[in-house]
Amino acid sequence: MTSKLSPNALSPRALYEEVAELLRQRIFRREMEPGSWIDELKLAQDYGISRTPLREALKVLAAEGLVTMKVRRGAYVTEVSERDLADVYHLLGLLEADAASVVATTASHETLQELKALHHKLEAAAAANDADQFFAINEHFHVRMLEVANNRWRVQLVTDLRKVMKLNRHNSLLKSGRIQESLDEHAAILKALLARDGAQSMQRMQEHFKNGLLAAA
Repeated sequence: MTSKLSPNALSPRALYEEVAELLRQRIFRREMEPGSWIDELKLAQDYGISRTPLREALKVLAAEGLVTMKVRRGAYVTEVSERDLADVYHLLGLLEADAASVVATTASHETLQELKALHHKLEAAAAANDADQFFAINEHFHVRMLEVANNRWRVQLVTDLRKVMKLNRHNSLLKSGRIQESLDEHAAILKALLARDGAQSMQRMQEHFKNGLLAAA
């Protein structure tokens, strides 16, 4: 059941951002399928808001690549082509591999132990065959590594690219054996990070994204 929002309790800016987040999560949960038309009137009625903040929210999602605006046809959930997916994974591989190299050579011992603890949680999720939990912890590991690498422009680029990747990414983990493969790749990345081997960390991260693309295609 869709809950109504309270425009009076929020500034106009906060309202459209909240609507954008609600729609973003519905897209990621596949409640709004790629390629599907977005019924603006129904959504506005469901949320109890005017169409103005809804349209502003859709503009935000369009800028992120999650929504495609078509002239005289309205808004649609973006369909990611094979080329789109390849381009996104390629860029993520480059950006996150560079971040891994930075983390390996500059992170504190405590930070590396934090990443090691996250990997142990990843192992537990894999053992339980819990794809949702595995996906969440996997993302947390990557986000934390980017934070440690401390380049806000890289974080911004990766954040936007990962939103597009999520249109397809979760399904790839459901493929037979992919969770274990991803876990093994993370173990190799962690080993290189703990060894403070920047070059090896970079290589392992690039391999991780190359294999991820093969599973997603």
